[in-house]
Amino acid sequence: MRDKGLIFAGLVFFLVLITFPVWYDLAAGTTSKGPDPKLPTAEKDCVAPLEYMRTSHMDLLLSWRDQVVRQDRLTYKAFDGKTYDMRLTGTCLKCHTNKEEFCDRCHTYAGVAPYCWECHIDPALAQRSRG
Repeated sequence: MRDKGLIFAGLVFFLVLITFPVWYDLAAGTTSKGPDPKLPTAEKDCVAPLEYMRTSHMDLLLSWRDQVVRQDRLTYKAFDGKTYDMRLTGTCLKCHTNKEEFCDRCHTYAGVAPYCWECHIDPALAQRSRG
């Protein structure tokens, strides 16, 4: 029982060490916020609900790719009954016009490198190169 003080000091040290990021953020006046992508203002509806798009948009895009390339299906019927062309540049990037302020913010935050741009052209870059 002589080690009671050492055990208590070790536990306190461990708790301080584990909670250091929280205390540091509080002292610095910052918070660990996620990305803040710039949402489109012109359109109110998307091809799927917002929460689905936040978590599963890649599943939707991969499904579109497979349907267009392998099954020659070109239109998508959304949850609300509207139909859309299954095109990244013609449908998605028509509303989300700034790749850096929308796509790149979340992908950089999450540490992922999507391979969309290996085939598709960023419309902003294409517009700048035209003149």
